[in-house]
Amino acid sequence: MNENARWPIGTLMHRLPPRARNELLAILTPAREFKTGEILIRQGDEGLFVYLLRAKREGRPACVKVTAQLDNGSETLLAVRIHGDLVGEMSVLRGVPRNATVTACADTLAYAITKDTFRAYLTRCPEAWAYLYDALAGRLEWSNLRRQEFGSFPVPVRLARVMLDLANRHGIAHPDGLDLGVRLSQMELGLLIGAREDAVSQAMRQLREAGLAAPRYRSVVITDRVALASFASAV
Repeated sequence: MNENARWPIGTLMHRLPPRARNELLAILTPAREFKTGEILIRQGDEGLFVYLLRAKREGRPACVKVTAQLDNGSETLLAVRIHGDLVGEMSVLRGVPRNATVTACADTLAYAITKDTFRAYLTRCPEAWAYLYDALAGRLEWSNLRRQEFGSFPVPVRLARVMLDLANRHGIAHPDGLDLGVRLSQMELGLLIGAREDAVSQAMRQLREAGLAAPRYRSVVITDRVALASFASAV
C-alpha cells in the first residue's frame, strides 16, 4: 500500500514528501492511548511536546478537539484534528505556553515528540517547513472563515457549511451517505459556528426534515450532499 494513501487527505502526514514523512515516523516513540474525554494538552502549560495523532484501528478515526478558555469564562471550539495531524506545534515552535486545550473526542493514539527532537527533525528535513507552514496557514484561514460567517448567515446555513467543510476534509463513506468523520456533539458544533446548542438542535432538525442530514449520537451523516451544498449556498 502506498504510504501516502494511509493518511487522510489534507493532514500534514499526507502532505509531507516521502523522505520527510519517513524521517518523522522514524523518531516516534511508543504511542499513548487517550480515551474519549482525556486531555492531551492543557491551556497555559509549557509546550514540551508535539503530538502526532493516529487512529487506534482502521474504521475508527482519531479525533481531538482544540478549545480555548476566554477571559469571560466562556469556551470556544477552535478546531478539530484527526489521524495524521500534529497538535501542539505552535507552542513548541514559538516557545510560549499552550494557548488551547486539546481533548480526545474518540479513543486516539498520540505519539509524543519532544520539542528538541521535533526542532532537530525540522533542521534535518528543511523541506518539511513549507508543508508545516501550509498546514498552519490553512488552519488560520479556516478559523477566519468561520468567524466571518458568524454574522453573515443564519444558523442552519452556518451549520450546513461547516458540516460540508468537515465532510470534505474528514468524511467517511456511510451506507446512508457521508459521515462527517469526526465525533462532535451538537454543543460542540455550536461552538464551531458561534451558536447556542438549542439553535443548533433546531437547525439540525430542519436539515433532517429536509432529508439533508441524519444526526446520530456525536455524529452526523450527510444524506444528500448535493442538496445540502445547494442549501448552504442559497443565501
